[in-house]
Amino acid sequence: MKKITKATYLKWYEDMLFWRKFEDKLAQVYIQQKVRGFLHLYNGQEAILAGTLHAMDTDKDRLITAYRNHVQPIGMGVDPKRVMAELYGKGTGTSQGLGGSMHIFSKEHRFYGGHGIVGGQIPLGAGLAFADQYHDRDNVTITYFGDGAARQGSLHETFNLAMLWNLPVVFCVENNGYAMGTSVARTANHTDIWKLGLGYEMPCGPVDAMNPVKVAEAMSEAIERARTGGGPTFLELKTYRYRGHSMSDAQKYRTKDEVAEYQKIDPITQVKEIILDKKYATEDEVKEIDQRVKDLVKECEEFAENSDFPEKNVMYDVVYEQEDYPFLSHKPV
Repeated sequence: MKKITKATYLKWYEDMLFWRKFEDKLAQVYIQQKVRGFLHLYNGQEAILAGTLHAMDTDKDRLITAYRNHVQPIGMGVDPKRVMAELYGKGTGTSQGLGGSMHIFSKEHRFYGGHGIVGGQIPLGAGLAFADQYHDRDNVTITYFGDGAARQGSLHETFNLAMLWNLPVVFCVENNGYAMGTSVARTANHTDIWKLGLGYEMPCGPVDAMNPVKVAEAMSEAIERARTGGGPTFLELKTYRYRGHSMSDAQKYRTKDEVAEYQKIDPITQVKEIILDKKYATEDEVKEIDQRVKDLVKECEEFAENSDFPEKNVMYDVVYEQEDYPFLSHKPV
């Protein structure tokens, strides 16, 4: 595994804080109806992405996930201003405003969505890995999905083929305790989701995903296995989300005390405490990071606010490829 240094901790703190504040801003503008539709926030789960990115080679590895997908593309290198604009439905967004919250995508930065169908990205992640294997590339695909998606039949079909073909893929269930409002304990007679890998003789295990170090360690081992021909791994990343399933979630299925207990082990707070304890930065230097984060969030908001909505013809342009299609007069013939 790449060494975890002072620079690593400082980057983790600034990145995770930015992801948190970026989504806090999205929650505010959602209430103002500047962002429409569904909005699923990642608050509390940031250590997963921080640890994963430390283990990945972001110049060639790929990442695919479900609809809780705003901060992952930012981590992969997508301009956060464009992500914010996409959520606003603006033409400067990652998909020209046509994808919205659940469908962020960037082939350039090897981020393949953003999928609204529960579990739909699981076989797609294996497909990306198959393409790399077929073309003899040593890339690895990270496939995230939620604990609810672990109950989909497509997971078993994918696990079977991934092991049969020895694909370079790491499957990661982000177990935040609830599939929408249904606890893990109510979805099956077992709560150790990682054990599903045992049925396929797939290397698997649980990970403390409130700690980016633990995530980085587990992901580094799994990615190295995949990259060197060892095949798939299945990790259960045990985490927690502080906000509801989406912004419309009343959260009647859990107590405030439960949320408060998990906030005591907040990944951002953990990293900040290490930075201060090891004197990687002073209180004033941490405040400077906080201010940079605040300024960047404001910059993203202003960019989205000031961007134009896409022209209506864009909707047709992205559907019809045929240049001489007779019913679209705005397209060149």
